[in-house]
Amino acid sequence: MGIQIFDILPKRDIEIEDLKGRILAVDAFLWLHQFLSIIRQPDGTPLMDSKGRITSHLSGILYRSARLIESGLKLVFVFDGPSPKLKSSTVEERKNLKEQAKIKWREALDEENLEGAKKAAQATSYLTGEMIQQSKNLLEFMGIPVIQAPSEGEAQCAYLCQEGYVYAVSSQDSDSLLFNSPRLVRNLSMTGRRKLPRQDTYVEIKPELIELETALKNLGITREQLITIGLLVGGDYNPGIKGYGPKKALELVKKEKTLKKVLEKIEWNHEMSAEEIYDFYLKPDIDKEVSFEFTNPQPEKILKFMVDEHEFSQERIEKIIKVLMESKDSNQQKSLGSWFK
Repeated sequence: MGIQIFDILPKRDIEIEDLKGRILAVDAFLWLHQFLSIIRQPDGTPLMDSKGRITSHLSGILYRSARLIESGLKLVFVFDGPSPKLKSSTVEERKNLKEQAKIKWREALDEENLEGAKKAAQATSYLTGEMIQQSKNLLEFMGIPVIQAPSEGEAQCAYLCQEGYVYAVSSQDSDSLLFNSPRLVRNLSMTGRRKLPRQDTYVEIKPELIELETALKNLGITREQLITIGLLVGGDYNPGIKGYGPKKALELVKKEKTLKKVLEKIEWNHEMSAEEIYDFYLKPDIDKEVSFEFTNPQPEKILKFMVDEHEFSQERIEKIIKVLMESKDSNQQKSLGSWFK
């Protein structure tokens, strides 16, 4: 998902505490897909309530967001709008890959291979309109602002960062940098101790900060050339050029300078023209009249939604509510006491 050129981008590890008091724009769809992929049972089955409704995304939103809020961060979730036509081929390809992953999942289950089953199942996750609305509802109950982008969420996130509404974009992809976001924070949705695939080894994953100006200066390129590198490597709008990874793409772009000259050195046989994708990164469809505000958490609505409707543990949800309320000012903390009596 998205352009992956992090091998060539200068970055630095930071602590969650370094972001205290900062507002970050979250690429909502990416986070939700990540939660749906990772938060699963040992056999790969996603979390579900007794009615068979998937709840992995709700679990991820609630617990991860509460933990970050408790650490002093402020989050704004930005949701994708309709996919641009540039993305049509990618969307269709992803559907086919999910179907193939479902077959592998069933085969692994038949062989009682739980590790293989869970790995295959992670590639089958999908996000429905109902899940999206559920996520927006939960965020509203938590007091977290939601922004609906007219098109690509990362483009809208980048605009928020450009204009100073937020400190950085939180995403695992580098697309927001191509959309001209001054700062990108990776790993915010997955910090902590994580087990390496197929190994009995754990690693500590920390947030990474990438600053666009620093990256461009370090690489000796412009933002426009960074976009060209993205076109060569491939992402959501084109599969890239065979044989070109980030390092080789950087070498070619620094040598040829412009997109026009780069295209003279390669064969571009994709449905969408390179110029069309390039222009989309320079002039994406965004809402420039955007606004948002942080509101108070609504304990009763969180409880009803998570416990009564989706059967989460009341004790655990009440602990999260306490975290959310205690992150507010003293008057709100006082209201918490009256609510729990």
